[in-house]
Amino acid sequence: MERLLMLTADSGEELEVYYLLYRFREAGYDVDVAAPQRKRLQLVVHDFEPGADTYVERPGRGLDADLAFSEVDPERYAGVLVPGGRAPEVIRNDPDVRRIVAHFFDHDLPVGHMCHGVQVPAAYGLIRGRKVSAFPPLRPDIEAAGGEFVEGPDVVDGQMVSATGWPDLAEFSKAFLELLDRSRIAVA
Repeated sequence: MERLLMLTADSGEELEVYYLLYRFREAGYDVDVAAPQRKRLQLVVHDFEPGADTYVERPGRGLDADLAFSEVDPERYAGVLVPGGRAPEVIRNDPDVRRIVAHFFDHDLPVGHMCHGVQVPAAYGLIRGRKVSAFPPLRPDIEAAGGEFVEGPDVVDGQMVSATGWPDLAEFSKAFLELLDRSRIAVA
């Protein structure tokens, strides 16, 4: 069975993490969750309240990480997913995350990120010249990293698919599965 890798940490967006985990398992993939260390992660729920200038954050469910970033062999995986939440702002500083994500870009394998997940490839200069969606307030960050901000639920640029956030999970997942299928055909 093919494997997918999900990169997250404490304060990962609960809905994105769990939806992607179960959706890709349902599609027949083994999904490993990697984090800074093997432990029980504390996920969060971001939502919008009337009158608030930005989202509010509440504690979400927990999730056990399968692997530490240092244990990941990216050669074992057909694609990588980076859900949003606040986790991406932390994990992008991990040298093993750089190594892992670079592997997928270097080998033209599927990379998916949603919401704040763009902070990971953007930190490494991997979105330069690409069309990218994310949480709209990240537009200046995307443009500063050389990307073109395109708000949408399933923005595909080569082997990368991105989305604004959890309301786009269905469209994003469908687009990522299509990338995986195309990648499988190209290898065969």
